[in-house]
Amino acid sequence: MSKIGMVRMYLRPTERLREPSDLYVHSVRLLDGGLLDMRSLRGRPTLIVNTASKCGFTPQYEGLQRLHERYGPRGLQLLGSPSADFAEQEYDDADEIGAFCRRNYGVSFPLTERTSVRADPSPLWSDLARQPGSGPPAWNFAKYLVGGDGRLVARWPTRTRPGDPRVTGAIEAALSDQRDGGSQPGGSQAGSDGGSQPGSDGGSQPGSDGGSQPGSDGGALR
Repeated sequence: MSKIGMVRMYLRPTERLREPSDLYVHSVRLLDGGLLDMRSLRGRPTLIVNTASKCGFTPQYEGLQRLHERYGPRGLQLLGSPSADFAEQEYDDADEIGAFCRRNYGVSFPLTERTSVRADPSPLWSDLARQPGSGPPAWNFAKYLVGGDGRLVARWPTRTRPGDPRVTGAIEAALSDQRDGGSQPGGSQAGSDGGSQPGSDGGSQPGSDGGSQPGSDGGALR
C-alpha cells in the first residue's frame, strides 16, 4: 500500500453501532484453508489479534502463545489474523506465514488466512471496529477480547503486551463469567482496570513501527 493509501486508510471514518452486536455470527477462513464458524466459540471468551510476521512487535507472538498455553485449558480461545495492512509487513503465502510462526514462536493457536483488518476489512474486523467504544486497529497486534456471549468486553492497543496485568485480569474475569454461566456485554466505559478510555478510532499517523506507540486506538471495556 502506498503512503497516500495509508493516510486515506487512517482518515476513513468508522461507523459505530449504538448497541453491541454478536461477533460470533461470523465465519472466517483459516490459514490452512478450513472454515471456522465462530458460533462454535460461543460460551467461551476469545482473544482476537491482528498479527504480522515482519513487524517490530512480532515477538508478541511469544506472549500470545503463553496466554494460549496458560488459559486455553480453562476455556480461552485465541485467534490471530495475519495482515499486511500496515506497511506490508506480512508474507503473501499462507504456508510461509504458518511456517514462520511455528518455527520462531511455536504458535499452536489458530490463524486466519491473510486478512485485511482496516484497509478493506473483512466482516469480522469491520464488526470489531464498529462496536460501541471500539475502533479499528492503529497498527499490528491490537487485541480484542470477546466474551462468551459474543460481545466485545475489552480492547488494547499494540504496545500493550499480551502478559500485561490488564490483559490477564480481563481474561480471568471473562473466564469467571463463563464459569458463572454468563458474560457481561461490552460497550461500557473502562473502570478500575487501568485502561485508557475508549473513543479514539485509531487515527494515528502511519509510519515506521520502530517500537514507538502507534497512537491510542482504544482502551479496555467492561
